[in-house]
Amino acid sequence: MLATVWLDIVFVPLYLAGIETIVLVDGARGSYGTGIIYADYTHSLLGALLLSALFGLAFAKRWGRRSALVIGFVSFSHWLLDLLVHRADMPFLPHNFGSLPRLGLGLWRHPEWVMVMEAALVVLGALLYTRAARKVATAAGKGLTLATLTGSLIGVGGITVLILDVTGALG
Repeated sequence: MLATVWLDIVFVPLYLAGIETIVLVDGARGSYGTGIIYADYTHSLLGALLLSALFGLAFAKRWGRRSALVIGFVSFSHWLLDLLVHRADMPFLPHNFGSLPRLGLGLWRHPEWVMVMEAALVVLGALLYTRAARKVATAAGKGLTLATLTGSLIGVGGITVLILDVTGALG
């Protein structure tokens, strides 16, 4: 779960320090995706690859190479999904070195599409987590209640955060 938001977790202190910024878009409707995000370190292609690799490597000794690769890829999948929704504000290289064109397909301009996409990802993620947790619980000879409850809370929590974000209740 932490891997999915790792890039944003690193973004927060850089944002608070003024190193990475958000500029609101004039005339943008609602609160959802209304800014151009200059996350030139955490959300550059190279920066995301490096942060994802480091995050995966942090777990390699404890959980092995395969788990480290999965964790690294899950972390990088955040950047791939951001590529779909961000306006063209994601650079190839940290600090937009070389002034290359920025990336982003801009689906945030169509918040209703993004809401459906994100809701589907939350539900799918909760279902996949629940299935995996129940399988692990069964293999360990444990009850399935906690696995099912945790998966349900992930789904409800994810949808709640999405609703709060879409309605602007988070800020």
